[in-house]
Amino acid sequence: MSNREEQLKAFDRLLTVMDELREGCPWDRKQTFDSLRENTLEETYELASAITSHDMNEIAKELGDVLLHVVFYAKMGSEQGQFDIADVCNKLCDKLIFRHPHVYGVEKAAQYGNLNIPNAKDMTDEDVKELWEKVKQREKDGNKTILSGVPKALPSLIKAYRIQEKAANAGFDWDEPSQVWDKVKEEISEFEDEAKAGNQDRMEAELGDVLFAIVNAARLYHLIPDNALERTNQKFIARFTYLEQRAKEQGRLLDEMTLDEMEAIWQESKKLYK
Repeated sequence: MSNREEQLKAFDRLLTVMDELREGCPWDRKQTFDSLRENTLEETYELASAITSHDMNEIAKELGDVLLHVVFYAKMGSEQGQFDIADVCNKLCDKLIFRHPHVYGVEKAAQYGNLNIPNAKDMTDEDVKELWEKVKQREKDGNKTILSGVPKALPSLIKAYRIQEKAANAGFDWDEPSQVWDKVKEEISEFEDEAKAGNQDRMEAELGDVLFAIVNAARLYHLIPDNALERTNQKFIARFTYLEQRAKEQGRLLDEMTLDEMEAIWQESKKLYK
């Protein structure tokens, strides 16, 4: 592992490489904020995938790709005279210090109004999350409403979780996690009613309510629904791939097999991929 001096030297090297690429490479020179946006999203998802696989070497590689985009945007901002990488870092540090008064102390108490700031050693992680949302509302350039801080571009499943999390931190939540199950059952029943009626628009609306309630249940039980769903995705892929391979070994295609034949192999796969 490198020391702080080596880390700073490596970061300086990255900034130098970015300068050289922006100057000497036609592709890098052509890029704009808008043209890089889709690539940034792709790199972020690749990092998320590496984290899911717990491959530390891959995580380090993908973090580098994401960091490249941070430096790239900062370089373009500097070229336009709007901001540079120092502004990016300082804005982040200022925000983190402001949002952690329990760590850095309350030197400017007026900024936080009548908010009670406990000492970090007396807090749980849940206490910190609740304080974080309250402090964010007191930032000079903070969000105008509690839910306005949820990015519009977030995938719907993650967005639902963040919406519920922010609402809960403001006190809008169930008293006990078990109370959510009545709501889940209610939403499923309403979806079933619309499914029987065959109204596609109403079915879609009620299905959204079912999913939102399930996400809420996950949050209350301290589970991340996106992680849970991806875990099931990977499990299904492994089992279905096994089914395909077994069919090929028998010299058959899946669409030539009966459901009973496929189910028998599926049960085999479940023993292998739990």
